[in-house]
Amino acid sequence: MSAPAAPAREAVTDPPPRPSPVQGDGTSGRSRLRARWRRARLPLGLLLATAVVVLSVALLPAPSSIVPYAIDNAGPDGARAVAEILRDQGVDVVATTSSAEAAAAPAGTTLAIAPGLPLTPDERGDLADAGADLVLLDAGADLVSRATDGAVGSAYANAPRTTREARCDDADASAAGTATLGGSGLVSDDPDAVLCFPGAADEGAGYAVVRSGDRTVRVLSSADVVSNGALLDAGDAALALRALGHHDRLLWYVPDGGAPAAGTDAGLLPPWVGVVGLELLLVLVVVAIWRGRRTGRLVTEDLPVVVRASETTRGRGRLYRAGGSRGHAAAGLRALTAQRLAERLGVPRTADAGALVDAVARAAELSPDHVVHLLYGPPPTDDQALLLLAHELDILESEVHPL
Repeated sequence: MSAPAAPAREAVTDPPPRPSPVQGDGTSGRSRLRARWRRARLPLGLLLATAVVVLSVALLPAPSSIVPYAIDNAGPDGARAVAEILRDQGVDVVATTSSAEAAAAPAGTTLAIAPGLPLTPDERGDLADAGADLVLLDAGADLVSRATDGAVGSAYANAPRTTREARCDDADASAAGTATLGGSGLVSDDPDAVLCFPGAADEGAGYAVVRSGDRTVRVLSSADVVSNGALLDAGDAALALRALGHHDRLLWYVPDGGAPAAGTDAGLLPPWVGVVGLELLLVLVVVAIWRGRRTGRLVTEDLPVVVRASETTRGRGRLYRAGGSRGHAAAGLRALTAQRLAERLGVPRTADAGALVDAVARAAELSPDHVVHLLYGPPPTDDQALLLLAHELDILESEVHPL
């Protein structure tokens, strides 16, 4: 008489395990602050250096400009020396790049017009009608003709700069004696115009003086007479200082000298913006090279910390729980249980699910339907059902012994 079949075991429901305490990462508030400071000190140092450079450039005045014949240009082609000497002699020397301001120069002052960007016909007319005494430095033929009411014109010859003698009765030219002049010479048929420093043949004169009422117009064929590099040549300094120093106020006009083209807003920016922009661009390139991605061979390094397998398992479980992935978690539990049971019972990996179910049912003395429900059943619908399935799989695995 065969022994009665063992009754199917009812699933035992155990209370869910208590979560283990979260393990710390071994750091403190002080150590984290130190690490953050180590990471941030180089970028902060670069930013601080950039700020210091920007403030230095913004607060310190520019030592010299590069505009030719400007009175703040200390280079060979500037006119800073003559301006400083005139200031030492009590002349108020003021620079401007505005044609409207230059044209508004009143009588009793001197307006010097240095070479610069081309003037429009309206600007030439306004400057020629200015009430101040004019000193034209290498001016165009149209401006010279307008300012002198046609008394003085320009010769076609572009003569080289040579040392010339005054040879006229003008007091300023006579005091200078000699001067190095060239360029387009000056000519005149007007008996009221005084021509000085004549050149050879058809080269024309280098200096002209025309007096009309209370205003005097002085024309120099070459602006190099007032430049820093040529001021000490011959009698250039005497001629320049006497021609420019007849009044207590001198307005020095360089037509749009270094100014932006009309219709742009760049004139609203301070002159150091370009330098600061280039420095910021250089800093940006350095930071890009420092922080940029580099393509090269992979470099292996040790992990900063060792993570225990239990912590990884708990972390993955929390992710499953946060995402509500009960079916995915149950499938993982069932797959691992089936793999261990197959290894324990000697079921090959190529065997189908039926072979594994039959082997497990015989070893655990359970019905095949119960084994199918545990290993291949539907996914749990809530956390309680998932905990119950994990507990039942653990019991199943503990009751299966090698055949």
